[in-house]
Amino acid sequence: MSGRIVIFTDDPGWHGKELTQAFAKLGFSSSFVSLTECKFNIQPSLSPVIIPGFEQALPDAVFVRGVPGGSLEEVVLYLDILHALKLLNIPVYNDGHVIERSVDKAMTSFLLHQADLPTPLTWVLRNRADAIKIAEDELKKGHYLITKPLFGSQGEGIRRIEKMTDLFWLAASNGVYYLQRFVHCAGEGFSDYRVFVINNRTVAIMRRRGKSWLNNVARGASCEAIDLDPAIADIAVQATKALSMDYAGVDIIQDREGQYTVIEVNSIPAWKGLESVVNTSIATLLAEDLVNRHIKCVSHETIAAVS
Repeated sequence: MSGRIVIFTDDPGWHGKELTQAFAKLGFSSSFVSLTECKFNIQPSLSPVIIPGFEQALPDAVFVRGVPGGSLEEVVLYLDILHALKLLNIPVYNDGHVIERSVDKAMTSFLLHQADLPTPLTWVLRNRADAIKIAEDELKKGHYLITKPLFGSQGEGIRRIEKMTDLFWLAASNGVYYLQRFVHCAGEGFSDYRVFVINNRTVAIMRRRGKSWLNNVARGASCEAIDLDPAIADIAVQATKALSMDYAGVDIIQDREGQYTVIEVNSIPAWKGLESVVNTSIATLLAEDLVNRHIKCVSHETIAAVS
């Protein structure tokens, strides 16, 4: 089988190279395209979605490695492109709805709570006075708070509120306060788990040890291979199902009472750090899942319908 895959990204880098090689082994060529270059062209007898290099025929599938930031209108356009491609029966991995749910931390927290999954106490609101009151109440109870932008990754814009004087710089992110009770991890130092899930199956796990309470690899956290705990694996899979994801990087922390809590669910996760400690080709597993479950499956269904 052969075909063409679009990888949506503005920075192919190491991950793009890994995916390109993985798709090539399955007979698919890959093209890197930025969503900023795509557009709608609503005219009779023409494809309504224009992807550079695919004006004559749309790709067999698209793999989303990055959605650019921008104004609300720009981001909505990028997501509209993903939604439209799916409606045109082009497999989108992960699709626009998944990106919307997981990029928005408020909706992620809501969906995890609705699925009865353990996640930190969370407050999302616009009123500063109410945000200050929540923070004061938590501090008086002896709890730290985390403030985050609704949209962000790799630890950008995250702060920890530890004392009353910290409230002076408590700021909204574009008018919205996202507050979350800080979870103290079990054991010495700072650590959590990154679990990689593909098609509702845990394929790899590592422990991240942070230099501070932020355990992001991009912030200097070290990676450590560990044996997979079935309890962690089950929580990660259930979190992925709650957001209807093809694949995800799920961040889980074990608190001082020994309980596991989901702190992040990433729909465009990196895996370079993970592969540095596990003997698994994540890109190969992702490419195989996309091709076998979304492209070959659709092709077989089409043939059966024609027959």
